[in-house]
Amino acid sequence: MRAPEYWKKGSQSVLPTVLTPFSMLYALIDGINRKMTNTRSVDVPVVCIGNIVAGGAGKTPVAIEIARFLIHSGWSVHFLSRGYGGKEKGPLRVSLDVHRAEDVGDEPLILASVAPTWIASDRYAGATKAVEAGADIILMDDGFQNRSLKKDLSLLVIDAGYGIGNGRLLPAGPLRETVVSALQRTDGVIVVGEKPDFSFLDGVSVPVFSARIVPHALQKELVGEKVVAFAGIGRPQKFFDSLIDAGAEVIEALEFPDHYSFKRDDIMKLVEKAALHNAALVTTRKDYVRLTDEARMMTTVFDIDLMFEQPDRLQQLLKGIMGSREHA
Repeated sequence: MRAPEYWKKGSQSVLPTVLTPFSMLYALIDGINRKMTNTRSVDVPVVCIGNIVAGGAGKTPVAIEIARFLIHSGWSVHFLSRGYGGKEKGPLRVSLDVHRAEDVGDEPLILASVAPTWIASDRYAGATKAVEAGADIILMDDGFQNRSLKKDLSLLVIDAGYGIGNGRLLPAGPLRETVVSALQRTDGVIVVGEKPDFSFLDGVSVPVFSARIVPHALQKELVGEKVVAFAGIGRPQKFFDSLIDAGAEVIEALEFPDHYSFKRDDIMKLVEKAALHNAALVTTRKDYVRLTDEARMMTTVFDIDLMFEQPDRLQQLLKGIMGSREHA
């Protein structure tokens, strides 16, 4: 979803105050749901990559980077996702040859290019299927607030530029739960981006890891090139800024709603804009997987990588939940 302006830190809008009673109701219902949820566990470690704000925080790049480390260490990693935006409820293993974004959501398609990926509205059922299929560790992309599946390690991802917004609960602010509640259940906080604000972590002893988004090595082709950029993600400006940082000349930047389903007319208008400026049409990987095959032929995808400032610290935390268990 797109975060409204009044969710931002420093907003002068009266809406957060007006909506505070609804936030109190949200907190009450959330608390009741937590007490009523039966938490179950599976026979392999479960690592959850989550966040506490609605909208994009960078969870998927973090999940992919952690998966690559675990795979390199010899573990059979399976991703588990709710499949937001897709019509399938699962449990279902994502197939890149069969499924489209409208079936399983956009993020699972990205994850499935790295490791076996399952979508399931019932996370425990999805985890069980993954274990039956040979997973010896499960990486949850999102699901921090979902209590149906026991996590062995939970990591919160925070966008450095956005932080926790105005610090209020939905709908008065972006928070899915209070910061205090979330930090009591997390094993570490990953802050993605430059010049982060750590004030919300004052007095907290959980490990904090810094990471930044960098263009994929193959994106050097965009240096000095004119581009028309479009994105339907939680915070499109992050993508536009990344393009500029990569050396591209952004002629136009067009925003669409998060998880937007692009129509043929949308793409043709974008293609016309790019042609008018003699520019390349560029979008994110998350948007690219939602395009038709025809639209993909006319669009360049801008891929990114995530780099941890001190990767060994996080790797040690991950190794800690594995213990001395042998693996193939």
